[in-house]
Amino acid sequence: MKVIICGAGQVGWQIARHLSGEKNEVTVVDNNAELVAQAQDVLDVQGVTGFASYPDVLDEAGARDADMIIAATYSDEVNMVTCQVAHSIFNVQRKVARLRSQSYLTAIYSDLYRRDHMPIDVVISPEREVAEAALRRLSASAAFDNQGFLDGRAQLIGIELAEDCPVLNTPLRQLSDLFSTLRAIVVGVRREGRLFAPDSGDQLFAGDQIYLFCHGDDLERALEIFGKSNRKQERVVVIGGGNVGLSVARALETRRERVRTRVIERSRAVAERAAEALERTIVLHGDGLDTELLAEAGIARADAVLAVTDDDKTNMLASVRAKAEGAKMAICLINDPTLAPLMSPMQIDAYINPRATTVSSILRHIRHGRVRQVYSIGDAEAEVIEAQVLSTSPIAGQRVRDIDFPEEVLVGLVASGGKILRPTGSTRIEEGDVITIFSIAADVPEVERLLQVSIDFF
Repeated sequence: MKVIICGAGQVGWQIARHLSGEKNEVTVVDNNAELVAQAQDVLDVQGVTGFASYPDVLDEAGARDADMIIAATYSDEVNMVTCQVAHSIFNVQRKVARLRSQSYLTAIYSDLYRRDHMPIDVVISPEREVAEAALRRLSASAAFDNQGFLDGRAQLIGIELAEDCPVLNTPLRQLSDLFSTLRAIVVGVRREGRLFAPDSGDQLFAGDQIYLFCHGDDLERALEIFGKSNRKQERVVVIGGGNVGLSVARALETRRERVRTRVIERSRAVAERAAEALERTIVLHGDGLDTELLAEAGIARADAVLAVTDDDKTNMLASVRAKAEGAKMAICLINDPTLAPLMSPMQIDAYINPRATTVSSILRHIRHGRVRQVYSIGDAEAEVIEAQVLSTSPIAGQRVRDIDFPEEVLVGLVASGGKILRPTGSTRIEEGDVITIFSIAADVPEVERLLQVSIDFF
């Protein structure tokens, strides 16, 4: 597949790394020559320096025979014009644009993106994706990561095992026998910094971070088995009143169960805008690191603090201070994935990586086969793919044990005939089933091959 990626920032770089690593023909376009040179030096990509919206620049990048263009520059308008030029002049079939401004994302204006208006096939909003990720973290206080699958009926949750976990040093095969009716399966384990797909003889140890697929109805029981429990979030303090913080506060206001929310914002103009937009939320103007202001926000009684400013270090320090002042749970936003290993030593319960959430959204529209959802784990270490099995897929009609999956790939839950099943080796994957697959990044191309549907592309 030939892909042009416009913008060599964090998101564009990550997508280029994904696709070039899978032997796609990738060209990166950016008006910053240093970023383009760096991409060419580190990644297996071509590079073009120039403004992505200029027709001659896209022509030089190979737009005439490109399969897809991903416009992920820092300017919404450049991304929109780039897609228009790619459509009108070069007839590029698949166009993805990253848009930040909420004005462009209002539902009543969605007609703007029709092919005969502004031809964008997929609109990605980093702020919206991050806000949704933050709300998911708040709803699963026991997990450091979680994502819904199978139309919300199943959850992928990441939990860290403590010393008092009841099932430590127990082979996973034995856990399956002990809890035979539990629709849950461990698909990934991170141990000493390495993420891998476990086999049935592996045991779990204190300090392991595990990724668990679980039916929504069995979630509380599964958490209890691993020594965890969710707490209700009735008081939440949000540090940062920008687009992400505002979106989270708005969503909390609309929840059926009452959530008392306080927002702290350093910029007076941003704080005033947030105060005007929110109805039941108190907005405080000041520094989220100020202990007096945190006390005024009721941090000592807060069930959770969510630090979502545009500065990673501020978010981390605010989370640590909030925990020290009595907050029961801290979630922080970090753009730099190399900071992730510091979360646990600093007792930060969960973090959100905007780059990973945006990359997950884009990958869903890149993968071959009838892929319905993709979730990127960690710093692009692994992917979880949800896909429908069609008749031309090599896995249709086969039992799980007979499918030639790579070693670091595991099938999670399977939706078949209206039911969600925990698969065993004898489970037969039928046409029409929807399956979830955990795959280490290096094995994703082989998973795609097994899911591919002749030459169709979705």
